[in-house]
This record gives sequence, structure tokens and C-alpha cells, in this order.
Amino acid sequence: MLLHADHLTIKFGGLTAVKDLDMQLNKGELVGLIGPNGAGKTTAFNMITGVYAPTQGKVLLEDKDITGKKSPTAPGMRPDQITALGVARTFQNIRLFTNLSVLDNVIIAHHLHLKSSLMGAVLRLPGYRREEKEMREKAIQVLKAVGLEKLYKEEAGNLAYGQQRRLEIARALATNPKLLLLDEPAAGMNPQEGEELMQFIEAIRKDFDLTILMIEHDMKVVMGICERIYVLDHGETIAQGTPNEIQTNSRVIEAYLGVDASA
Repeated sequence: MLLHADHLTIKFGGLTAVKDLDMQLNKGELVGLIGPNGAGKTTAFNMITGVYAPTQGKVLLEDKDITGKKSPTAPGMRPDQITALGVARTFQNIRLFTNLSVLDNVIIAHHLHLKSSLMGAVLRLPGYRREEKEMREKAIQVLKAVGLEKLYKEEAGNLAYGQQRRLEIARALATNPKLLLLDEPAAGMNPQEGEELMQFIEAIRKDFDLTILMIEHDMKVVMGICERIYVLDHGETIAQGTPNEIQTNSRVIEAYLGVDASA
């Protein structure tokens, strides 16, 4: 097992956004997390990555407790510490440094593993220059893997929508993750782009030896590549299983269509 979200619950005032989420991801799996709008999917991502600290429960990465901090002085991990341990993510709304080049967007992610001190970077000491060269070479390799190496000088904000999605994934890959969380990667894509995305996700899973957890509303994408699926509704897990099991689950049908499945 790579990740265990152990009975996660989070409350915002009197609202329980996620209740008793128990999710297990095995190494190398591609797992989907689906549900209607407002079901708590992105909130679950935020707990796994330390953006939110759960009210109850914990997050384990290879049996190491990586649960987020409830306050600056409380025990727990910051998002950057969790990322350094191998958990990377993308966002539903693309968050790139639009005024920087494609290459610089990826190099920034490599800074997470930078060993040189701030003084070494400011003075551009030999150790930092050596690391800077290595970061650039690694960034180019990641861009090649996502098909953007020819655009490395282009400003990120000038890329087409699908290319920006790939760049955001490239930036996540540059952190050397074990687990990659994708938040609606197919959002805004047409059917052909969705097909290409499925092939792309399968390729990076193999090439980077990844475990992937994906939030997605495009059921063709979810059912096409996910090996297992968890379904949330109003913050609660209402089903889990293979794509075939989820497609025929009466509670899932009712949650999505708002009618009794027998109707």
C-alpha cells in the first residue's frame, strides 16, 4: 500500500464537508475519485496534500504519518513537506506562472530538492551553478516526456489550453512524485482531447512509475483508464469498486441522476 487516507473527516463550522473517508491506494494503481459537484472531492485532495488538516483521521504515506498541520505550532506536515516526500498534485483551475517561460515553470518545481543555501544562490557559488545546470537538464527531460520541449522558451500564458494542462502536470512531475493527484485534468477538453489525455496519463504512469489518484467528471475518461473508483456524495463514500461495478451501482446512479435507479 502506498497511501492510506484513514477515516478522514473535516468540518467547517457546522458543515461536515467530508465524513469518514477511508481510501487505500496500492503502488502503481490508477484510481478515480468521482461524485456530483460539492461532493467533497477536492476537499479530500486538500487533506491528502496538507492544505487542510482533517478534524479527525490521518493520512499515511507508506506507513508514515503525513497528516497536515492544524495550526503553525501544532504537529503535522506542511504542503511543501508532503510534496518533498513524493505527493504532487494539479488543480482544477490551472495555476501556472503565466509570465514565465515553459522551462522556468518546470525548473521552479525542481527547487523543492535544491541543496544549495540561499547565500549560495545569491552569490551564484559553484555548487549552486552545478545544481542549476542539473535542474535545467532535468526540466528539459520532463518537457520531452509531455511533448512540450519545443515550446520551452514560450511564455506559459501563451500556450493553448491543453498544452497548459500538460505543463501543469510536467511541473508536478518535476517534484519526483510517487503519488500524483490530478484534479479534473480533462476539464474543458473536447472528446478527441479526452482520448489523447487518457493515452498521456497511461504513458506518464508507466514512464515515471507513478500511482495516480484522479478527480474527473468525464465518465468516458474515468471508465476508460481507472482500475478502481471511489464515489463521494455529500462528503460520504457511497460506493467503491471497479468501473463495471460503479456503472451498475444503484446509489451512484441515484446520486448522479437524482432518481431511484429502478425508475
